[in-house]
Amino acid sequence: MKVKTLFACTSCGAQFHKWCGQCALCNEWNTVEEQFPAVPKQQASTPLPISQVEIKEDVRFSSGFEDVDRVLGGGFVQGSFVLVGGEPGIGKSTLLLQIAHHLALSGKTVLYVSGEESVSQISLRAKRLGALSDNLLIFNEIQYETICYQIETIKPNLVIIDSIQVLQCQNALSSPGSVAQVRELASKFMQLSKSLNITHIIIGHVTKSGEIAGPRMLEHLVDCVLYFEGETKQQYRFLRGVKNRFGSIHELAVFEMKTKGLEEVKNPSSLCIQHRGTNSGACISCVVEGSRAVLLEIQALVAPTHFPSPMRKTQGFDHNRLSLLLAVMEKKLGLRLFTYDIFVSIAGGLKVQDPALDLSVCMAILSSLKNKRIDPLTLVIGEVGLSNEIRAVDNVEKRLKEAKNLGFQKVILPKQKVDESFKQSLELISLERLDTIVSTFFH
Repeated sequence: MKVKTLFACTSCGAQFHKWCGQCALCNEWNTVEEQFPAVPKQQASTPLPISQVEIKEDVRFSSGFEDVDRVLGGGFVQGSFVLVGGEPGIGKSTLLLQIAHHLALSGKTVLYVSGEESVSQISLRAKRLGALSDNLLIFNEIQYETICYQIETIKPNLVIIDSIQVLQCQNALSSPGSVAQVRELASKFMQLSKSLNITHIIIGHVTKSGEIAGPRMLEHLVDCVLYFEGETKQQYRFLRGVKNRFGSIHELAVFEMKTKGLEEVKNPSSLCIQHRGTNSGACISCVVEGSRAVLLEIQALVAPTHFPSPMRKTQGFDHNRLSLLLAVMEKKLGLRLFTYDIFVSIAGGLKVQDPALDLSVCMAILSSLKNKRIDPLTLVIGEVGLSNEIRAVDNVEKRLKEAKNLGFQKVILPKQKVDESFKQSLELISLERLDTIVSTFFH
């Protein structure tokens, strides 16, 4: 049978029938390469009534980290296929090597396959982390067929692939890291994981935009997608679940990078606000990540600009959301913010997209603009609408409980139903419109 030649973009995965210098989908140059897609095998299957399907309870085992187990929904599911993505140098290999060590100490066999580092390099890191164990097997190989043979021979409880972008398969006639290679390898590892009932963890590189490199099919194929985030120059890291077929998503685990590896941070709220400022431009808010409420500090700086186009910079906060809030403040509060450069940052390196931060961002900007400080024991939560209203937020009682536990005295929140017990320990100030905060707090 004649093999049909296709051309695919290595950046976004778009396919073309002929070569072109620039991808028409993502506009990247010199990313279109020739691909030779593998012919799919037809497998016969028999439909089965859903009432006759035998349901088996998932067999789970712990990762050795309590917070990682919570992100996974209760630990690793036997036979699951997990994808871990993150920027280079963020600590993905360190985290998985520590997880492998915990499992090896519990008597499970772990196979760590690395295509980027030699066996001696992995051994040196394991020695530094104190992760030496006879049940932890390390293997340096990039050929899938050789890796598959070792997995079928050893039959470990956990397989770690570091990383899928450097491996290659004989069925895909293209260079390692290409769309065809990643697609073929992901399909084969998934079939191997399900057929042998062995948990597989694969590490994926990320692009400049922060997404996992390769085709989008890679994230659709796996059972669980975890993102390891943080600033490389800071010691704190964040593990976030964005897809989980065996549990809830958007759970958060916080780690601190030390000389002996990563250590869990049991109380991330105290971490994010421990260095809270007492000057203008700082405001404390609360986000809910999965089942956990986390307090964090919003910092804003408003400075006069000498250029026609003012600067708008954000760190950890959505830039488009900031533009929306500034437009509302200019329209409804009558502020001439187009004459100022505005910078908004979330202290600690955490990236969040909770709309409950809207009101705190507005108050931080007003605090910097008016040069008036906000009481550091005041919590601010609320979503700001386009028509000046302050909208209710979800999980408000969970946020109030976290504020109460950390000694906060006052909470500024939307006008919504709240348990009466919180009114005994917290001073609750309910607001309905954004323009009332100027006359109430910045008069």
